[in-house]
Amino acid sequence: MLDVVFDDGRLLVIAKPSGVSVLDDRTGAPCLLPALKAAYARPRLVHRLDKGTSGVLLVALDRKTQRDLSRAFNARAIRKHYVAVVCGHLPSGRTLTIDLPLKQGRKSRYRVAGLREEIRPTREGWTIDAEGGHASRTRVRAIARGERRTAVAVQPITGRSHQIRVHLSWIGHAVAGDHLYGSPASSEQAHERLALHAHRVSVPGYGTFSVRVPEDVLGALR
Repeated sequence: MLDVVFDDGRLLVIAKPSGVSVLDDRTGAPCLLPALKAAYARPRLVHRLDKGTSGVLLVALDRKTQRDLSRAFNARAIRKHYVAVVCGHLPSGRTLTIDLPLKQGRKSRYRVAGLREEIRPTREGWTIDAEGGHASRTRVRAIARGERRTAVAVQPITGRSHQIRVHLSWIGHAVAGDHLYGSPASSEQAHERLALHAHRVSVPGYGTFSVRVPEDVLGALR
């Protein structure tokens, strides 16, 4: 069953649940694409969310909308806002920028193009002097603090694969429940799901769409 947030015949916005892939994966578990094809004649994916990530997912319903959205993503005109719960305590009171280039690592993982010990904290955020990799920037702001974790508002400026998860892990604040980056088996990071949610997306010419942050994300803060 698709949880439809918006549908005007051109653009479909759905609330993607955590634990469901957009496309088939190696587990053979159900994914969203067959349900989309069963409900719509020609759904066209224009972006993806990781299997563990919940929240706003955009789907084009015609070729023109697909082209418009793809151009908007490439031009970084679509603004995406996430909420995450991360390990440890981030500085509060200001928005910080994680400016760390990314490159592909081993086993479908991604990594910063440099050594972890070369990452430099600054008043503005985190940076590194590194050659190669793809420029990647993420804005992050602490919005609530628990005993051992912080809820953060996150805005990826670039759109690299796994960008938010890699950036937060490499600065020492891995997302709770992240089984790919960090140590999810530890009590510090353990959680029932990846505590990352695509909360709001603003699309030029179409509007702003949001999906409420679920309790199983907010619960990671407690």
